Amino acid sequence: MSAAYRPEQPLIVQADRSLLLEVDNPRYPECRDRLAAFAELRKSPEHVHFYTITPLSLWNACSAGVPVERVVDTLLSFSKYEVPANVLADVRDLMSRYGRIRLLARPDTLALEADDPDLLTQLRRNPQVGPLLGDLEADSRALVAPAQRGRLKQALLKAGLPVEDLAGYTEGAPFPLELRDQAGSGGEFGLRDYQRAAVEAFWAGGGPKGGSGVLVLPCGAGKTVIGLGVMERAASHTLILCTSANAVRQWQRELLDKTSVAAADIGEYSGERKEIRPITLATYQIMTTRGRGQREEFPHLDLFMRQDWGLIVYDEVHLLPAPVFRVTAEIQSRRRLGLTATLLREDGREDDVFSLIGPKKYDAPWKDLERQGWIAPAVCTEVRVPLPREVRMTYVSAERREQYRVAATSPSKLPALQGLLERHRDDRVLVIGQYLDQLEKVAQLLHAPLVTGKTPIAQRETLFEAFRQGDIRLLVVSKVANFALDLPEANVAIELSGAFGSRQEEAQRLGRILRPKADGGTASFYAIVSHDTIDQTFSDHRQLFLTEQGYRYQIEDFLLN
Repeated sequence: MSAAYRPEQPLIVQADRSLLLEVDNPRYPECRDRLAAFAELRKSPEHVHFYTITPLSLWNACSAGVPVERVVDTLLSFSKYEVPANVLADVRDLMSRYGRIRLLARPDTLALEADDPDLLTQLRRNPQVGPLLGDLEADSRALVAPAQRGRLKQALLKAGLPVEDLAGYTEGAPFPLELRDQAGSGGEFGLRDYQRAAVEAFWAGGGPKGGSGVLVLPCGAGKTVIGLGVMERAASHTLILCTSANAVRQWQRELLDKTSVAAADIGEYSGERKEIRPITLATYQIMTTRGRGQREEFPHLDLFMRQDWGLIVYDEVHLLPAPVFRVTAEIQSRRRLGLTATLLREDGREDDVFSLIGPKKYDAPWKDLERQGWIAPAVCTEVRVPLPREVRMTYVSAERREQYRVAATSPSKLPALQGLLERHRDDRVLVIGQYLDQLEKVAQLLHAPLVTGKTPIAQRETLFEAFRQGDIRLLVVSKVANFALDLPEANVAIELSGAFGSRQEEAQRLGRILRPKADGGTASFYAIVSHDTIDQTFSDHRQLFLTEQGYRYQIEDFLLN
């Protein structure tokens, strides 16, 4: 056991498996790096960072090869107080569960192997697991139909027994590609050290311990480029699922700019086109479009089966819709790469991401990359404006859902917006909002271009290119700007309204302005909220993820004349 009290140590371990880490302690960097392997960072304000040890965080550690002795030694070595005995027992118990059951390949089928026959007997009697198991191959092995591979992994995880999937992958149709040394747009190109480390963590030498999993990196850190690095390793036909048409265009640009892939080998599977090529880009929206008068509820999901894919890339995997989870359970023989800035899901399905896409293989903290200069430092500010009296009367009498719209679209936000634009008149500014009627008024007032989901793709690209070139310095954008908007020159974002309390959205919107600036300058993120309303409540909730990542919010009050 650790000593009763060691004030020089930076860590406090509590009986509920929460951890408090003192930032100003000399041993903080070493302890932080050790904790990152097995604990989830929940909050990182200025002086104390808050972590939690969860079953998923420990099983992620197991999948990465972290031994239980390393975890226990970290807690004992860095703890200020005696480590609660139940925490050490929980760590040992939870980590011992990983690897007790394994999925193995057999000719034309799979087998689930357990450490002992009694464990397999228990699993066969489990009402969720048992129906997915076939005949016994031996006392401690049962046959499994390949089509049940994903569903079995889900059921086992929910039973508290994560399976180690060693069944391997189908290589897929070959399609070699190479990363360029010189980008087509000019200048040298190569993976940064952390990007290379992320690729290696996912690939794991090409063996069965690699090839499926999630890479977590902040917006602006080059997740698309990391995806290209994995594609180079896979050298096979690849399906890339994106959040929007904008994201499809960004992947196309990066493929043509930074790899040897020819334009003719890139297909777009969308509402307008149904091209299937060696590299095929599709959106989650087309995947979840329901059929009309057809037997299939989601007819486009068969895209997963219509090509011999060697790799499937899930961009922004934290937004993966339920129907895509369902079909992903059926394609466990394909390598699967999830890319995201946060594993946080508003629907709480992180365990499905773990079991169906794969465990977290790499995590680069936002603030670490900021310190290294790979993403721009940012100042976050909440600007509070009062509701005009006549609007407040409407607000108090409205239903709760309508109250948010009333407060979020309050006309008192416009003077505050104009004040911020005057403050940043020499900057590249994105004004972002949720409600189209609000954005249309703002665009008209500011004589600024407006980009929404209704804006034709060709027109969007023209406006975005004009912004990149500096011909346009102000864009008003709807939710289409939340994902894959490649405008590295943007250094100011002003949020007028958001998707209620979505923390994912706040992180994505901040990410629009985090690309490193040529002058090394700081990015500015503003949220204009109606004071003392549900708009402020939702804004506080959206800010939570950013404050957990170490970003501080300043508060400004804007008073109407």
